[in-house]
Amino acid sequence: MQSSASDRTHVMRPSGAAWQQLISTLHASGRKAALAITGGGSGAVGELLRVPGGSRLLIEAQVPYDALALEAFLGFAPAQACSADTAIAMARSVLARAARLVAADTDLVGLGATAALVSDRPRKGEHRFHVAYANSAGIAHCTGVMAKGRRDRGAEEDLVSGAIVLWLAHACGVAAPSPGSLLDADEHFEQTVVATSEPIDQLLAGEVDRVTAQPDGQMVLSAPRPLLLFPGSFNPLHAGHLLLARAAEEIRQQPLAFEISVTNVDKPPLAGDTIRQRVAQFARKAPVELTRAPTFVEKSRLFQHATFVIGADTAERLVSPKYYGDDEVRMHDALEEIASAGGSFLVAVRIDAAAHVRTLSDIPVPRRYADLFSEIPEHRFRVDTSSSEIRARGM
Repeated sequence: MQSSASDRTHVMRPSGAAWQQLISTLHASGRKAALAITGGGSGAVGELLRVPGGSRLLIEAQVPYDALALEAFLGFAPAQACSADTAIAMARSVLARAARLVAADTDLVGLGATAALVSDRPRKGEHRFHVAYANSAGIAHCTGVMAKGRRDRGAEEDLVSGAIVLWLAHACGVAAPSPGSLLDADEHFEQTVVATSEPIDQLLAGEVDRVTAQPDGQMVLSAPRPLLLFPGSFNPLHAGHLLLARAAEEIRQQPLAFEISVTNVDKPPLAGDTIRQRVAQFARKAPVELTRAPTFVEKSRLFQHATFVIGADTAERLVSPKYYGDDEVRMHDALEEIASAGGSFLVAVRIDAAAHVRTLSDIPVPRRYADLFSEIPEHRFRVDTSSSEIRARGM
């Protein structure tokens, strides 16, 4: 929502006694906070530590300022460094890191902030800041747009630093003015609650179409879309899956992400607990894309120009009208759409029910779609164990 004029009537100045009292109250809030700041506003760390008692509040503060540092911090390159999405991703990342540093019952806040301020080069875009917090209650962010030419770099830095402290106070349940109170009446400010549920719940509710589970357990809503995907149910994940993933990466010279669709064409959606159990198998191994895309047509819409790693049995279904309701037109339409989206398939050998090795050469791929499929040679990968066999053995 946009702030009203009343938000700006009593501006709290960082040099005043009321400001110092606010920070003292923040220190005594019972929360522990971790901050990540880029682009401007790092003075907020000094403001918090200038008042005695900062160790009761602050776990750590990071300033991943360079583009490569920010990418390393987030685990991906953001589409835009100064954006609400990036501030939210920073808040989530720093919260996840802080959770590994403190006791499990700690009341944690992660805050991410990014800004575009006065530079030594003319700035084409707006002078603005985005600040987000993540805590047990959810995620929220605020955005302020400053009038160009009204302040010098130092004044903009001070304003953003103050906004960060005020937004942190809100995250910690401390009564404080809105960060919009630091702006002039003709400048723009808005704040939004982003989510009060976990990303997996948002996915199941249809609020988002994909969630990326990072190897460290973080759930990201705006990670870059991978170009090499290994779809499956992974119930359970086994050594053959990991070996096939490694072979695909070596052949394509690209990093691979696994993909699990939480919806199925003819089955109920997976339960949240089931999804979390499946994802937990990939901890410290590989990223997992969670989607609502059960068919390869839907996957190709979501991940354009992607190569999908599949077995020969799946490739056979893709080019068989039987799996399209005995409708050859539907089969051609599906393959045409996948091709138009730049999709392709990397096919591994599989053992059929009669214990025969099935390869891509055994599959009657229509000539017009031959370029969609390429084979992983048997000498590069062959594992005869399947997830269904493992489940049957009760392992």
